[in-house]
Amino acid sequence: MSIAHSLGFPRIGANRELKKAQEAYWKGDLDQPSLLSEGKQLRSQHWQLQKEAGLQFVSTGDFAWYDQMLNHSLMLGAIPARFGDHADCEDIDTLFRMARGRAPSGESAAACEMTKWFDTNYHYIVPELYKGQSFELSTTRLVEETREAIDQGFNPKPVLIGPLTWLWLGKIKGEQFDRLTLLDEIIDVYGKVMSRLAELGVEWVQIDEPILVLDLPNEWKQAFETTYNKLQNKDLKILLATYFGELNGTTTTVVNLPVDGLHIDLVRAPNQLVTVLDRLPSYKVLSVGVINGRNIWKADINGIIEQLHDAKARLGNRLWIAPSCSLLHSPVDLEAETDLDTELKSWFAFAVQKCKEVSVVQRLLDGDQDESLQSDLQQSNEAVRSKQTSSRVHNSVVQQRVAAITTGDDQRPSSFESRAELQKGALKLPLFPTTTIGSFPQTADIRRQRRLFKQGKLSEAIYVESMQAEIRDTVKRQEALGLDVLVHGEAERNDMVEYFGEQLDGFAFTKNGWVQSYGSRCVKPPVIIGDISRPEPMTVAWSRFAQQQTDKPMKGMLTGPVTILCWSFLREDVGRQTSCEQLALALRDEVVELEQAGIGIIQIDEPAIREGLPLRKEDWPEYLNWAVKSFRISASGVRDETQIHTHMCYSEFNDIIEFVAAMDADVITIETSRSDMDLLDAFEAFSYPNAIGPGVYDIHSPNVPDKSWMKQLIQKAAKKIPADRLWINPDCGLKTRDWPEVELALKSMVTVAEELRAELA
Repeated sequence: MSIAHSLGFPRIGANRELKKAQEAYWKGDLDQPSLLSEGKQLRSQHWQLQKEAGLQFVSTGDFAWYDQMLNHSLMLGAIPARFGDHADCEDIDTLFRMARGRAPSGESAAACEMTKWFDTNYHYIVPELYKGQSFELSTTRLVEETREAIDQGFNPKPVLIGPLTWLWLGKIKGEQFDRLTLLDEIIDVYGKVMSRLAELGVEWVQIDEPILVLDLPNEWKQAFETTYNKLQNKDLKILLATYFGELNGTTTTVVNLPVDGLHIDLVRAPNQLVTVLDRLPSYKVLSVGVINGRNIWKADINGIIEQLHDAKARLGNRLWIAPSCSLLHSPVDLEAETDLDTELKSWFAFAVQKCKEVSVVQRLLDGDQDESLQSDLQQSNEAVRSKQTSSRVHNSVVQQRVAAITTGDDQRPSSFESRAELQKGALKLPLFPTTTIGSFPQTADIRRQRRLFKQGKLSEAIYVESMQAEIRDTVKRQEALGLDVLVHGEAERNDMVEYFGEQLDGFAFTKNGWVQSYGSRCVKPPVIIGDISRPEPMTVAWSRFAQQQTDKPMKGMLTGPVTILCWSFLREDVGRQTSCEQLALALRDEVVELEQAGIGIIQIDEPAIREGLPLRKEDWPEYLNWAVKSFRISASGVRDETQIHTHMCYSEFNDIIEFVAAMDADVITIETSRSDMDLLDAFEAFSYPNAIGPGVYDIHSPNVPDKSWMKQLIQKAAKKIPADRLWINPDCGLKTRDWPEVELALKSMVTVAEELRAELA
């Protein structure tokens, strides 16, 4: 019999139990033993779900209190000195201090940088690398969790992020050096972990090296041979896992590495199967990722069986079946969806269901004739047919509008220089104008009002009145703080993507389709099920009301087409560009109506532009051209006097700066506080022509930044960007923070702006 397995399972729990326990612990409402007990219970539940779905292995090492990359940094003892020379890697508070800047115990310090995991919406904590850094095995959490699984009667396959992937994704701090000089000590630590796993009787360990699908320098490609020769263990078999794309010029090297099996992603790169089959040594296992680990659609099992027919004939039981990647990126269990209509529910599969699909494919390929398998196959066939014929999917009016897009639709009437003069006269803003990114704290009362309204327990009139009261309060607070450009605070919004998807045709929504974005932050992505259009205004009434409360400029707040696209579950029957252009046209209508309502500044957030990049650079220009075009379509229906902002966070801009400039936003706000303004180097080197708001306040940490820290950041920024093009703002929205810390931080931010203006007067 061949093997059905998973590369990893979601850690958050079907009801976000992990999130709730984490946040209770941070607030002091849960003690550490109770938190650890909750984690142990979740792991056990998830192993049981995998076993019941028919998988031969359960995954260990996929659980994390915040992030798997951070787990590995602690395993290696890679703790920056600011967290204490003798920080305890086994102490969960050390982990939380690195991730958040503070924990219930230990001194607060600047949190580690956070960025996107490849082209997903999951964030990882970036390892910090230093010249001459040493590593040692500092926590055996993975070994202990694997022991847990064995003691409970499960057959574990521990998952490690590969040493080369961990090293590649790290960031050099201080003096520049060749990070490969750190590799030998890192390999030694991995070897010790693997030896301890072998002592437990573990048969297989999965080592993830997704960087093998990237454009790697030759010395890094060569480093794989050295690394895996050293990692050989006679008592432990290695499954080397790649995903998110095709092996990039390394197929021959990878298939010949001294490992016992190889996993490849056939959802993202189906064409690589033949090449790998032709080169795979006769003793190795080939694990094929045929169930989409990053989407929610039910699999076409017939199509998969046909795709794998030749591979099964050639490999027999050496062919393993798996999802394309870890199911971390998928919601937990479709059975929790009690409000979906029958048709939609028949189209979807979450992590638990995907594990079963893996098992069904494996059993059918092995020739299993069980009657239940035929029922599963029939359901898959019916879902495929239903989607092809459903009236929910295709809208000829939307398709015709996209086909009619012209060159002029993505161009502002005048250049930035001309627009800037007109906007200066219209807005009358001071030097170093201050603003925020959009959202303000979502209090328990706000969430309660929204929940009651959604449940039908609160009338629309009362709900609108309560949200308007929140807007009035938020505007009053901003005026008291002295901010120059205000926002309405987004009290009515559940999520920056979900909120818009709920008001657009072509989307569907789940009740419990949560996935982890970072730490305790979970999102519930909308599902694009068909052609997209905007039946009526989405934000105009709220923005108009907010502007009526103040004489200061009020920003209209929208999420951009690329970000809505990237943070949704996508259709599989059309390309990304098609859905993105449909979104752009819908948002263009909203932007025009905001302007007509008297809103002179409109922010169209695009934090996902970079994460949407294909992983191979040769494919970047095509994507960036249509992504930038889509943004410009959404922004270009307004007069020159209307100022267009965009926001991007946690992105490296050096290699796409020309496309960021081509977006032609009047003002771009970016994350720079965790990176100490280093991200501005790209804008300076490129001579970025438009205005920039570099974030001076890290909103992902509960720490209130010192005024002197903010001031030196802006002074550093002013050395790179002309002062008359600098804005002052936080890194990101303030939704997840509390009012006391927000007001303290923003007051300091405004004071810094006032001091800088006085110094330049």
